[in-house]
Order: sequence, then structure tokens, then C-alpha cells
Amino acid sequence: MDDQSFINDLMSLGFTEYEAKVYIALLGDFPSTGYQLSKQAGIPRSMVYEALGRLSGRGAVLQTGDDRATLYRPVPPEILLDRYEQEQERRITNLRKHLRSLFVDKKGERLWTIRGEDTIMSYASQMIQKAEREVLLVLADDHLKRLTSAIHSAHEKKIEIGALLTGEGELDCGEVARHPPLESEVQELTGMLVVVIDQEEALIASANGESSATITNNRHLALIARQFVWMELFAQRIYRQIGAELMPSLRPDDQQILQHFAT
Repeated sequence: MDDQSFINDLMSLGFTEYEAKVYIALLGDFPSTGYQLSKQAGIPRSMVYEALGRLSGRGAVLQTGDDRATLYRPVPPEILLDRYEQEQERRITNLRKHLRSLFVDKKGERLWTIRGEDTIMSYASQMIQKAEREVLLVLADDHLKRLTSAIHSAHEKKIEIGALLTGEGELDCGEVARHPPLESEVQELTGMLVVVIDQEEALIASANGESSATITNNRHLALIARQFVWMELFAQRIYRQIGAELMPSLRPDDQQILQHFAT
């Protein structure tokens, strides 16, 4: 990472750009005077002392005086970041407690859209964690990797798990089936994510390259999504039971469907 990346990260913690530049400059060469830091950080002398004052106030730099000038040194990064981490954890704990008391989850009939891969995966994980009876899934390899921990946790709580895998990954809990690759391409399931919990809520993220997903508590739509996954699992379960010797007794179109599972 270059210095600008570190500067951006420090700014996300509340540093100004000048404060971040001064602190990073100090890490590389200390003790330093304000004049030296102005040159090292590439910021005006008139602004360097203001930045140093704020850094001192936030406990990020130390200062001392000698006969000629005030010298500055950085607080070690481990100490600084540990303090920020503790402060962030405290804030998040307080927010989690107080915001949760304000939020009333209202079941509705609307379709909601969320965007961003991390946001989608976080929401999907939360859905799995709050399930009480059943979780049905369609998972590509990337989604499987990011949701495996939540799925295992749900399975340990005796939640019924059913997963249709469209990639090469493995899942060692619940009822698992692998969707035929060719059929996945035809049905445009490759890369799709489906999460349905308790027959009440569904998340569907398409595989069209857009990082967006549709979420709904509409029971009818959730049941349709559930039925799709359930029927795929059911068909593969039946195929494994009937065996090749009974295939000729089926209708030709049924044989064609079931033969997909042998490929």
C-alpha cells in the first residue's frame, strides 16, 4: 500500500488529511520540529502546527522542548490503534444496544433492493443466523465460502439446511445437492445466490454482474423461491432412489429431466 492508502485509512478514523500526513511523516523520522515536518509531509508551515496541536490533543503525538525548538514524536502505532479499536468497540456496543431498542422489524409485502457485494453477503449471513426452522439455499462457490460459518452455526442449532450448489465447493452439513453445470448455465443459475428462511423471507441475487439483490417478506414470493430449491433437492433425492433400472418406466420428458442429475 502507498502512503495515500494509509492516509485514507487514518482519515476514516477521524484524522484530517494534514494530520494523517504529519503522523505518517513522524513515523519515518522523529524527533522532528514543525519546520522539518512541514517539509517531510509536504504541507504549509502555517498548517503543520495546527495539525500537530490537534494530534497532540487526540493523543497521537508527544512533544518536548529544548533550547532551540519544540520537538515531536509519534505515539507508537500499536498504542494509538489499540485505543481507537477499544473506542470503536465501545461505540458499536452502545449503538447496537440503543439502536436495536428503536428498531421494530415490520413484515411487509414490498420488494426491497440492496446493493454492494459485502452488504448482500452480510444480510444473507444475518438471515441464516436468525432462522428458526429452515434455511434453503442456492450457492455459487464464492457465496458458499463466505456463508459456510453461518450455515454450520445454523446446523448446530438444529435448523434444517438444504443447499443446491452450482460450483465445485463442498458443504458437509444438511441436505446438499449439486446442480448440473449445463443446466445451471441454461437456467442462468451460475453465480446466483438464493437464501430462503422459515418460508417467510427470501433474498435473491442475480448473476448478471450487478452487485444487487432483492429481499422480500412477501410470503407468496418466499414460498415460490423455497419451492424452487426444495423441488431441485427433491428431484435429485428421487433420482438417487429409483435407480437406472426404473428409468425406462418413466415418461420420456421425466427421464430427460432426471438424466440431468447423472451428468
